[in-house]
Amino acid sequence: MKILVLNAGSSSIKYSLFAMADQSTLLTGLIERIGESQSVHRFRLPGSEPQATEKIIVNHQQALQELFDTLSATGSIREGELSCIGHRVVHGGEYFREPALIDPDVVRKIASLIPLAPLHNPANLLGIKESLRQMGDVPQVAVFDTAFHHSLPDYAYRYALPNALYKEQGVRRYGFHGTSHHYVAKQAAAFLGKALEEVNLITLHLGNGASVTAIENGNSIDTSMGMTPLEGLMMGTRCGDIDPALHFYLSRTLNLSLDAIENLLNKSSGCKGVCGENDMRTIHQMADAGNDHARLALAMYAYRIKKYIGAYFAVLGRVDALVFTGGIGENDHWLRQHCCSGLSALGIAIDDEKNLAPFHPCAAISSGDSPVKVLVINTHEELEIAIQAQTCLRQLNNKP
Repeated sequence: MKILVLNAGSSSIKYSLFAMADQSTLLTGLIERIGESQSVHRFRLPGSEPQATEKIIVNHQQALQELFDTLSATGSIREGELSCIGHRVVHGGEYFREPALIDPDVVRKIASLIPLAPLHNPANLLGIKESLRQMGDVPQVAVFDTAFHHSLPDYAYRYALPNALYKEQGVRRYGFHGTSHHYVAKQAAAFLGKALEEVNLITLHLGNGASVTAIENGNSIDTSMGMTPLEGLMMGTRCGDIDPALHFYLSRTLNLSLDAIENLLNKSSGCKGVCGENDMRTIHQMADAGNDHARLALAMYAYRIKKYIGAYFAVLGRVDALVFTGGIGENDHWLRQHCCSGLSALGIAIDDEKNLAPFHPCAAISSGDSPVKVLVINTHEELEIAIQAQTCLRQLNNKP
């Protein structure tokens, strides 16, 4: 069985092709700057150097045709070999608690959730519609970032707002990065030699977007992102937790529109707002060169994470492992050390040599006497989408 995973953005399509017999990657690629004067298509076959072509790709229809032509030209897919296409969808609202075989009703429901994810769901839906148009004979499954967090109890997902806002407008905590949190939770359980249902974990997905999840007996019971991906940790360009009255202050004192405030909090805040950069590697370079704003950004970033670690320890009571993942979580040894420093009272102690050592795909960086394991795990959201799509198809095929 071969499954293609698509992650469609407003001007890009990221994709991966998997052979599910051994879960190996057959091809990965990214088509970006769709609709601009010059688009770029980068792709890589296993064991080969990356390839890149520049051409004009005017829309997602042409981009997907380019993608399918590449699958054929590289011999990655032959006639009839593609068993399924799995689509990443950011927001599933309260409709989707698990992956869904895409049909007209699923498409309508995803479209109805656009107000909850106006920056993501429209692009995800565009990729779905165009993929259905070009490959309608292939089963297609939507996998939702929010689905893993549907095990949150009501006291964790409800906001202290009038009931009508929840019942009529769907205002609640949904959480995001669920595909990544679910994947690394399974990997952590396997590393610990336990069933997923037996472990309590705090998982930190740290990239340009960042979130932390409390996992009890394999289920998400709290998570830092909320109704949107803006809440929670400080991020690359997003503010994370702030005083909600700040919106009123900005409107009154600076006469900013709602759109301007939304743009400021999503795209001009976080690390970028504090030091002018959102790439963590650049921020470290700036801090090493003596830039006080960069040093402050790093200190704030680590401090916010540490606060959530403490809070989720209180929620869980017992923690088997603290897990770092995502581009920053997997690669930034300074951040891991500073997030965990001073937490010996919680049973967390890092081995400095292990923290500096390269790893793949999973390693423990905690000291030998640390009651709580500290793990660094490579996340693989695309593979998790493929696995969930495969499971969805099997369940449907086994129905009486």
